[in-house]
Amino acid sequence: MSTIGRLFKNNIRQYGMVIALAFIMGLFQITTQGIMFKPMNITNLVLQNSYVMVLAIGMLLVIVTGGIDLSVGSVAAFVGAVSAVFMVDYGLPVLPTMIIALLIGAAVGAFHGYFIAFLRIPAFIVTLAGMLIFRGFTMAMLQGQTKAPFEKSFQALAAGYLPLMDLRWGKLNVIALAAGVLASIVLAIVILLSRRTKMKYHFEVMPLWLDIAKIVVIMAGINFLTYEFAGYNGLPIILIILVALILIYTFITQRTIAGRHIYALGGNEKAARLSGVKTNRVMFWVYVNMGVLAAVAGLIVAGRLNAATPKAGTGFELDAIGACFIGGASTSGGIGTVIGTIVGGFVMAVLNNGMSIMGVSVDWQQSIKGFVLLAAVWFDIYTKSRSQSR
Repeated sequence: MSTIGRLFKNNIRQYGMVIALAFIMGLFQITTQGIMFKPMNITNLVLQNSYVMVLAIGMLLVIVTGGIDLSVGSVAAFVGAVSAVFMVDYGLPVLPTMIIALLIGAAVGAFHGYFIAFLRIPAFIVTLAGMLIFRGFTMAMLQGQTKAPFEKSFQALAAGYLPLMDLRWGKLNVIALAAGVLASIVLAIVILLSRRTKMKYHFEVMPLWLDIAKIVVIMAGINFLTYEFAGYNGLPIILIILVALILIYTFITQRTIAGRHIYALGGNEKAARLSGVKTNRVMFWVYVNMGVLAAVAGLIVAGRLNAATPKAGTGFELDAIGACFIGGASTSGGIGTVIGTIVGGFVMAVLNNGMSIMGVSVDWQQSIKGFVLLAAVWFDIYTKSRSQSR
């Protein structure tokens, strides 16, 4: 098999989902008569689905270890309720409230992680209990009411834009355009440096022309996205937060010892333990991390709605889990990437957005997303069985 064939086969899920995302967006661009790629719609696509991406990043690490977390939606709602009580009822400033919220998320994650990692109770049972517990806490704290409004600075976390919105070149925001050019240049340099490092240590690399084509496609995608943002209100603050999380967790999973331990635990827990990995501790911290990111998602949702509601977070766990599996995570653990998960999240986001524009009923939207998730998991099992049979 050629080098290109081997590399494509090893990354078939990730490449396939990128192609599927491009196809789905193109299809909706046609069926919605051009609404899909309008600047306002692209911006809303990011703003409305940012919480899914944040939760999916944490859920990926949980799934890679072979676990699951069904409580993240309830935890996000609980954190939003606590934040509302502190800010609306007691007048606590935004920054201390956010710090307390993140600490609460970490404590919830530690609560789950202790039972799962050290008492060896199945993650499904523990997090199902957590889902019920924290949903109940949320309803009791809010007493069936909606608490609002929040301060403008808190709302800006999820619904605000970078400063200098009025700095424009024609009708385009200059900051967004400059950010796109800078980001695409940096990524091109990173890809070329990575290629040189692999060649130095005699690793297999793609042909130069294919790497250049990859760079061109990535640069075009980034600049198209920032061009769309520039045509509306500029770069959303939540997009900057999301990009920072993607970079941090990509680095952790691919470049650190902790990341390698997480994948080793998911691949074969017994072998990882025999190799010196403190598997219980690794699993514990994975759930602590999930709790923190659930708290971040709760703050984002509360800020975007400008309110804390008893029903907030309903179904968030299913969206996050779906994004991970559609993006290439394996149901048996040990496999999955942050970038693939983000692509999976955008597949679900585009489906939601496109079907809503077309006027598809919520009932059918749920059914279609279910079929997409089932197809993604089937494809994972199919490709695994094909590779094992050869």
